[in-house]
Amino acid sequence: MSDFYSTRRLPPYVFEQVNRVKAAARAQGADIIDLGMGNPDLPTPKFITDKLIETAQKPRTNRYSASKGIPGLRKAQANYYARRFGVKLDPDRQVVATLGSKEGFANMAQAITAPGDVVLCPNPSYPIHAFGFLMAGGVIRSVPAEPNEEFFRSAERAVKHSIPKPIAVIVSYPANPTACVASLDFYRDLVAFAKANDLFVLSDLAYSEIYFGSEPTPSVLQIPGAMDVTVEFTTLSKTFSMAGWRMGFAVGNERLCAALARVKSYLDYGAFTPIQVAAAAALNGPEDCIVEMRETYRKRRDALVESFGRAGWDVPIPPASMFAWAPIPPKFKDLGSVEFSKLLIEKASVAVAPGIGFGEHGDDFVRIAFVENEQRIRQAARNIRKFMDGAEQTLHNVLPMSKSA
Repeated sequence: MSDFYSTRRLPPYVFEQVNRVKAAARAQGADIIDLGMGNPDLPTPKFITDKLIETAQKPRTNRYSASKGIPGLRKAQANYYARRFGVKLDPDRQVVATLGSKEGFANMAQAITAPGDVVLCPNPSYPIHAFGFLMAGGVIRSVPAEPNEEFFRSAERAVKHSIPKPIAVIVSYPANPTACVASLDFYRDLVAFAKANDLFVLSDLAYSEIYFGSEPTPSVLQIPGAMDVTVEFTTLSKTFSMAGWRMGFAVGNERLCAALARVKSYLDYGAFTPIQVAAAAALNGPEDCIVEMRETYRKRRDALVESFGRAGWDVPIPPASMFAWAPIPPKFKDLGSVEFSKLLIEKASVAVAPGIGFGEHGDDFVRIAFVENEQRIRQAARNIRKFMDGAEQTLHNVLPMSKSA
C-alpha cells in the first residue's frame, strides 16, 4: 500500500498503536475506562429515532436520495443558522448536506485543491483538516491553534514565504483537541486577513453547541462579508448524539458549496432518506435535548477536572467541546504522548488519545473525552492516582528518575 501516491503521503495512524494495547488489555479481561475516542455515549433523542423509524416504513424511501441533501433538510439547516447565529442562507445555493462533517471537509479539499496548493492549518488540529488536503495533493503550512495574535503573525509569515501563495486557511473553534474558543473579534480579523490575502476560510464548527459559559460560541459567518470567502462545516454527531448516523453540512460561500456539490454528485447519492428526514426533525425540533446534553458534558468536565486534580494531575478547565487537553504530568513528559497513553492503559486501565495524533505540537499533551459517566470518570482518577503514586517504584526502568517531578 505504501507504493500508492495517496497512501504514501499519510503517516502511520498513531492512534492504532494505542488501540492495539487497549484491545490486548481487554482480551486479558481488563476493564478499560475509555476516554480516548470522541464517540458520544448519550442516546439519540427519541423524537429523532421515532421519525427515522416512521420514514423508513414508508414506500420509496429506500431509493437513491439527493447527493446535496433533500430540500427539507437543507431548509432546516438554513433555519437553524437563522435562529442560532442570525445568518441568512439560501438553502438551494448555500447549504450542502454531507455524510458527516469529516466527509464534507475531505471532499471540499478534493474540490478546490490543485497539486502543490498550500493551505494554512492549525497544529495541533483534528487530523482530517491537514490530511484531507494532503490526500488531495496539497501542502500544509502549520499555524498555532490558539486564536490570538500569534496565529496572525504565523499566518502572515506563511503567506509571505510560501510558494505558491496559500489558497485557504482552516480554523476550528471550539477546537478539537485543544477545546479553545474564538471570539467575534478574532473572526472579524480573520475575515479581513483572508480578504487581504485572497484566501478562503474553511471553518469547522462541529462543537458549536457544547459550550459551558453564558455566551454561545459564535460562527465566523456572523461577520459581515464573511460569506464572500467562507464555508463552515457543522455536524449533528455531537449536538444530538448522532455520530453513527453520519449527517453534517457545509454552508456559506456559493462558489465553494457548488464545487463541493459537484464533486459529491460523482461520489455518492446522499445519506439514506429516512436519516435525512430524521435529521431535519432534529434541527426543527425542541432544544431541550441540546440543553440536557450540554449540562451532562459540563458535569462530566467538572468531575474530571476535580478528580484528576486530586489525583495529582492538573487538567486545565476547557471552556467548550467534549474534551480536555491535558499536559502530560511532568514526571512522564519525556516519554511522549504515545508511550504515556500506553502506560495509562497498562497500569491504570484508562485510555486517552495521544496528542501527537493531532500534530507534532501536541506531543506534550493527551486528549481526554467526556464519554463516560461521572462515576467512571472518578474511578479513572482513582486508578491514575494509584498508578502515579507508585510509578517511581514500578517504572524505574522506564522513567528518567533524574527528571522526575
